[in-house]
Amino acid sequence: MKNKVQLITYVDRLSGSNIKALTDLLHNELSSLFSGLHLLPFYYPIDGSDAGFDPINHTLVDDRLGTWSDIKRLGKDFNIMADLIVNHMSAQSDEFRDVLAQGKESRYWDLFLTKDKVFPEGLNDKQREKIYRPRPGNCFTSYAIPENKHEEFWTTFTNNQIDIDVESQSGQDYLNNILKTFADNRVSIIRLDAAGYAIKRADTSCFMLEDTFDFINELSKKANKLGIETLVEIHSHYQTQIEIAQRVDLVYDFALPPLILHSLFTKSTEALASWLTISPRNCITVLDTHDGIGIIDVGPMENKKGLLAESQINELVENIHQNSKGASRKATGNAASNVDLYQVNCTYYDALAQDDLDYLIARAIQFFAPGVPQVYYGGLLSQPNDVTLLTQTNVGRDINRPYLNRMDINEALSKPATRALIKLIQIRNKHEAFNGEFSMDSQGSMLTMSWANKCAMAVLSVDLSTRNASIKLCSDNESSEVSLHSLVEDSLESTTNIK
Repeated sequence: MKNKVQLITYVDRLSGSNIKALTDLLHNELSSLFSGLHLLPFYYPIDGSDAGFDPINHTLVDDRLGTWSDIKRLGKDFNIMADLIVNHMSAQSDEFRDVLAQGKESRYWDLFLTKDKVFPEGLNDKQREKIYRPRPGNCFTSYAIPENKHEEFWTTFTNNQIDIDVESQSGQDYLNNILKTFADNRVSIIRLDAAGYAIKRADTSCFMLEDTFDFINELSKKANKLGIETLVEIHSHYQTQIEIAQRVDLVYDFALPPLILHSLFTKSTEALASWLTISPRNCITVLDTHDGIGIIDVGPMENKKGLLAESQINELVENIHQNSKGASRKATGNAASNVDLYQVNCTYYDALAQDDLDYLIARAIQFFAPGVPQVYYGGLLSQPNDVTLLTQTNVGRDINRPYLNRMDINEALSKPATRALIKLIQIRNKHEAFNGEFSMDSQGSMLTMSWANKCAMAVLSVDLSTRNASIKLCSDNESSEVSLHSLVEDSLESTTNIK
């Protein structure tokens, strides 16, 4: 993976159509901005109950988007990251339909995880209470099978997402087939989606167990042999994230987005600086993704303190709701279907009340934090909350998953925040200092983040109280300084001149 900015995007929601249209966009309007692409699920179908994360066929590109040949061609110019949806597949899949038709006589019976495989003696209330589930409700769904019988299948997320028995031979063959398909089509990085839930054991939380680490390690080894790196997607306590990072190729820094918001809201760098001294270095940094803004990643869990106290988290969430003028409240928790217990559904731009300078400061902190930065397509284009789409679907996360055509994109590219962000991306991509060593200093509202690589140096200085922020760049005998305020103002002036 190159140490340059990457793009996270759906194919159809950014390009307005298909992989060829997205490829054209990347080679024209978005030329030279990104070294890699995280292509969110492009498998058949892209419009299931969970926006592609409930594949009917994980090895088939939805023909509305294109073919594997299109993916392979895209992989010539970009590092392609794809989701390996480890934990489940669609209830509409041929395999599960066969199970419903044939019952235990189906050749796919062992592919799916039933309750009695984990609890052969039955599940008591104490055991049920221990199971960690990211959404409220029961983690089992009863389905009718032949001979007037019913079987309870694990459905960790929704009743249309049937959990796979990844320890069975059928489950291993299923995952191996996906890995081979990826390798054959220039997918160089996989994001292990929902891997933390893949292993279940009685009398445990059924989440991130020691056996889960072993499973992830084995799966990663298989991927590595095929030339594929692995990124583990886990929302959990920050100490768990640090432990995971020591045992895998890459992890997300999911604590960074809420901590940056907290810092901007409180004008204090304390919590953020504390995290950056211990955060994993083998990480992908994000501010926004196709999911919401994570909260569990900075909060307390069980008897362990968080990076933020409960009262600070409540204040953070309330500030987001106020900044978004209540839109995020309508999209979060029980207010919308497909709810997540650990996320606030809101665009990052709206979480900052569409303040261009605060947004640019947040992005600068992300780009200077240790790790490889990814920028979500909605964040790149400074998108507000899509309340219209939320109203149409009543799916909370759709507020941050807009459908944009070429006209929408060109209009968004003229926004001052987007134009300024593009300049930041170019600095992060081109300056040699970011391949060196990271250091940091903080006191009160002041934060200094530095990268040094031989004669090259890049320094971000931020005063959260005054909102003064600047980047100093040095290389050989050349040096320059960029004010983020001026960057926004210059972009505003350029936009005005264009109009």
